[in-house]
Amino acid sequence: MNSSDARHISVAINRSPREVYDFASKPENLPRWARGLAGSIENVGGEWIAKSAMGTVRVRFVEPNTFGVLDHDVTLESGVSVHNSMRVVARDDGRSEVIFTLFRRPGVSDAEFDADAGAVEKDLGALKEILE
Repeated sequence: MNSSDARHISVAINRSPREVYDFASKPENLPRWARGLAGSIENVGGEWIAKSAMGTVRVRFVEPNTFGVLDHDVTLESGVSVHNSMRVVARDDGRSEVIFTLFRRPGVSDAEFDADAGAVEKDLGALKEILE
């Protein structure tokens, strides 16, 4: 893996890190801002199941924490699991920075990787719009 296999996509949000984390860490809020991942989501037997453009996927977030970690695994219908690293960090001015690290999956072309990055940017933009 080299530096072109990962992108750090971020957005500043004019809310405190706690407020951003509290909203973004709730799976039931995903359809409001992570439209690329979840058109709808429901808890079925303790598992979060989302309907998305990728089909039906399972979403599992890291345990609630005080560090702003929003990492989550998305398991596709094929059984392939994709780990998504995401953090809310405090800025010096009291605002938040939300950072998503996008890793290129094996076999993904440059155009597909660019499209994935664009989808993440759009989702983070929606999160900003909702919270501001």
